Amino acid sequence: MPVRHAHIFAVRTFSIYRFHPPFDMKPARSEFIPVRGLQYHIRHWGDQDAPVLFMLHGWMDVSASFQFLVDGLQRDWHVIAPDWRGFGGSDRAGSSYWFPDYLADLDAILMHYSPAAAVHLLGHSLGANVAGIYAGVRAHRVRQLVMLEGLGMPATQPDAAPARYAQWLDDIQKPQGMHGYVTQAGVAARLKKNNPRLSDERAAFLAAHWAAPNASGAWEILADPLHKLPNPNLYRVEEVMACWQQITAPVLWVEARESELLPRMGPPEVARAEIDRRIANIRDVTILMVENAGHMLQHDQPEIVAHAIDSFLD
Repeated sequence: MPVRHAHIFAVRTFSIYRFHPPFDMKPARSEFIPVRGLQYHIRHWGDQDAPVLFMLHGWMDVSASFQFLVDGLQRDWHVIAPDWRGFGGSDRAGSSYWFPDYLADLDAILMHYSPAAAVHLLGHSLGANVAGIYAGVRAHRVRQLVMLEGLGMPATQPDAAPARYAQWLDDIQKPQGMHGYVTQAGVAARLKKNNPRLSDERAAFLAAHWAAPNASGAWEILADPLHKLPNPNLYRVEEVMACWQQITAPVLWVEARESELLPRMGPPEVARAEIDRRIANIRDVTILMVENAGHMLQHDQPEIVAHAIDSFLD
């Protein structure tokens, strides 16, 4: 399996905080389409006649999260980014959220916009995990794949199942809610607490799309509270790797040097070995390690990541 390593470094730390003011941002437009019984909010950037690049956001996020990355792209792309079910402007499912539903939703979205041609597909975090499995299961539908921080979850053991099911049964009986904020500035402050690299301007932009005023006037995160329920299904990494082995598209694997996900896999050497074991199941992969960036690398170093995407998809 050919593995091409590319390490890109930020030369000046101020590039982390460079922000395009609103008049420099590429304009986005919204569309709503039916997807498996739900109304899905789809965000578009770029000319409809340009090559299409699909972008899939992560857990507790929204499609607008890719704005800075889209701004950094130098090639002409028609970027299509859905809000996953239960996030942003898309309908809530009304019950539990299962991982295979994301795969089925993606399949329907691609069929809507590109029924015949294989696509350029990019995902971040949860979106990268969906995209990676989909690219193995529907290999003929993916032309090239970009996985941003698609490390996956820590491996689980079967003996963890009883406690996991018990926790889920207990929690589904409790009322679920999302934390409210008095002002939009409070939402922005929360985002900066989660990611200290965010500038005030970027945090304000994201807050306006990540949350909205509810009926009482408080700013509430645009996510179904049911997303917070524990998943009773264990993460079976061997099954994930079996899907990755079926990927025929070239893959750009992008990690952040200071990712908050890696320590969850164990001590540094153990975690690194486990991630490398997983990557080894992808037959044609280019690996990029982005410096001065955390898990939300599309916010921390969007220009560097955008340049790598443009080059990879050339």
